[in-house]
Amino acid sequence: MLIALISDIHSNWEALQAVWKGIKHADVILCMGDLVGYGASPNEVVEFLRKHMEKRTFLCVRGNHDNAVAFGADWGFNPYAREAVRWHQWVMKSENIEFLRRIPVRQFFTDDSGRTYLLIHGSPRAPLDEYLFPWLPESEFKAVLSYVKQDDLLLGHTHVPMLKVINGRRIINPGAVGQPRDGDWRASYALIDTEERPPDNIEFHRVEYDVEMAAEKILGAGLPRFLAERLFEGY
Repeated sequence: MLIALISDIHSNWEALQAVWKGIKHADVILCMGDLVGYGASPNEVVEFLRKHMEKRTFLCVRGNHDNAVAFGADWGFNPYAREAVRWHQWVMKSENIEFLRRIPVRQFFTDDSGRTYLLIHGSPRAPLDEYLFPWLPESEFKAVLSYVKQDDLLLGHTHVPMLKVINGRRIINPGAVGQPRDGDWRASYALIDTEERPPDNIEFHRVEYDVEMAAEKILGAGLPRFLAERLFEGY
């Protein structure tokens, strides 16, 4: 079984299409949230993913930007993010916003080898909001895993790829499809091959996409210039 991991698409249609070429043949797709926010193509992204969720094993959890657009919960957001949220609420079709409202905060998956996964956007302690960065001490990751019964914890939110292995269990972040923040502008995703033995059966991938087009769309929508410029910097 081939499992694709994606997260933090953030309404970046161009990045999603580039990543899709690398994951479309996967048996399962697991998404750790934030389909929308920041970018200029929320309807295109949501409708594309909705279509594929109806046809295959494709699990997704709600991210903090999905939550903000769906329910108006944008407190604590910086001014750029808040402006994007409100623009999304204005331009998105009602059925797409309703879809965001129905996305669960947690999802569970068991692969064909019996290994179990918990999908969440932030962390088990704060599903929408906590950032688990790779540079945190190992004690922090051990504490997080104490909340989890599954073998692997899959998350997003930081936009930084990460693999932590602790006593055979893993915490995995595939990085961001639509707005990487690790200094590499290319879209990020990961693949797990269950025919190989964990913890080494995961590969992280980066793929170039039409970042100029994505940025032009942001500017054309009247969104903050910062949201376009950061795409080129991977921040």
